[in-house]
Amino acid sequence: MRGTSIVGVLVVIWLIIGAIAAGQRGYYGNDDTNCAEAGTILVTIVAGPLNYIGANPKIDCELPEPSK
Repeated sequence: MRGTSIVGVLVVIWLIIGAIAAGQRGYYGNDDTNCAEAGTILVTIVAGPLNYIGANPKIDCELPEPSK
């Protein structure tokens, strides 16, 4: 049980570091968030501390257009 709680704490710290990195890159300031921006924010948070050793994840997504 103790190992599980340590892993949980490490995951939370990892994600907090990623959220801080996304904030430092200014990803939270845009009111017009689209798929690519939301995806970039998400992968930046998941990358966590890797952002500080050179990782700069970006997402580019194309959503299908509805038929007319």
